[in-house]
Amino acid sequence: MNEFRGFHPPVDGAESGPDRKVLWVVREIGLPALVKDCVSCRSTRHRPTGKFRVNANGKLLDVWLLVGCESCGRTSKIPVHERVHVNALDHDRLVLFENNDPATVRDLTTDPAAAGRAGYRLDWRGTWVLDTDLPFHEPDHGEPVPLEVVVRFELPAPVRVEKLLMAGFGLSRSAVRGLVGSGRIRLPVAVDAKVREDFTLFVVGGLPGAARP
Repeated sequence: MNEFRGFHPPVDGAESGPDRKVLWVVREIGLPALVKDCVSCRSTRHRPTGKFRVNANGKLLDVWLLVGCESCGRTSKIPVHERVHVNALDHDRLVLFENNDPATVRDLTTDPAAAGRAGYRLDWRGTWVLDTDLPFHEPDHGEPVPLEVVVRFELPAPVRVEKLLMAGFGLSRSAVRGLVGSGRIRLPVAVDAKVREDFTLFVVGGLPGAARP
């Protein structure tokens, strides 16, 4: 479900046009660490090895994602499918597991639901950077008109909106909260909410002083 549905652009002042829209992208620079206790050392951080293990017992299959401890290197197994009948698992998906498909490794590693089912959590630190140098068209900095900022996510990292605004506009936390409180920055969610899906925000009355296109 899209939690931002129903949010509309400001109606006061000039309407947002193609020359008043910029794109911010939460770029993926790494996969999250899997936080679970290592049975061999005191570390709790693991990284995917890029491999799956598929075990067949008659007509039943087990599929695990293999992860390695960051500290001691011990390999652990994260269950993906357990005791599933061979006919119940899509053949093409099974082939992806058998071939250690990188996209499938990435999808499972970044899936919060998979983490919840398997009893570990994801540490998203160091997995993303905000790219703000992607204007659809160059904004006109001379006019105090609304600016539409489209935020897109390359990976489902939960990022606090406040942190995105600080990085995108180059402003302090207090400056960001002041602009939101005064209505100059209009958001579809609370400024301290965490988001992981694409959304749009609006800057009313011209760009903040430290804003970048």
